[in-house]
Amino acid sequence: IADLVAARLWAPTEGASQALLREGVPSARVRVTGNTVVDALQEAAALPYDWSRGPLAELADAQRLVLVTAHRRESFGEPFREICLAIRDLASRFAAAGGCFVYPVHLNPNVRAPVQEILAGQPGVRLLPPLDYHSLVHLLKRSELALTDSGGIQEEAPSLGVPVLVMRDKTERPEGVAAGCVRLVGPRRDEIVREAGRLLSDPAARAAMANRASPYGDGQAALRIVEDLLASPRG
Repeated sequence: IADLVAARLWAPTEGASQALLREGVPSARVRVTGNTVVDALQEAAALPYDWSRGPLAELADAQRLVLVTAHRRESFGEPFREICLAIRDLASRFAAAGGCFVYPVHLNPNVRAPVQEILAGQPGVRLLPPLDYHSLVHLLKRSELALTDSGGIQEEAPSLGVPVLVMRDKTERPEGVAAGCVRLVGPRRDEIVREAGRLLSDPAARAAMANRASPYGDGQAALRIVEDLLASPRG
């Protein structure tokens, strides 16, 4: 609805721009700016962070961090148990080598119940309360890999050079998959374990994903939007 009534449309990616044009939006109304989430991410990542205090203090000396976020409704039930079992398998495999799977757990009881049942007390797993954005960004920044079903992490992790495995069968952010910095593995235990294990065991494979350019912008989206507003005729 916003697209239909907006005088100017600032598309986050070229793919989003092409979708608008296919819907009949005049090209003069569309400009590709990048996503403002990357602007916010870069600002937060550049701020200092004290790992000796706050919600991440227990991870200050952790060697190999993997960020886990999972909470989507379509995974509730058996698919979510598959995700938790996969994380348990990976932690069992990599804990001795310093692997630490950090999971800020959503408050929804459909998430918390299986997480507590399968992952609580598991060596190599740290279950945390939901994090503030500053802490989450710095945790992601230090991570070797992100395992997620979150849309935001799919944009943020590639912008920090962190490979992403998406524990869903579909994504509304296909640009990351096309760019090679995001891979769909579904909510399936065996596939999550296989792909995450490969990336954590093979530095070259991990670097191949980490070094792909993020398709979501360069942190200058807000500047382009302001420039476009100032240049637009008033009416």
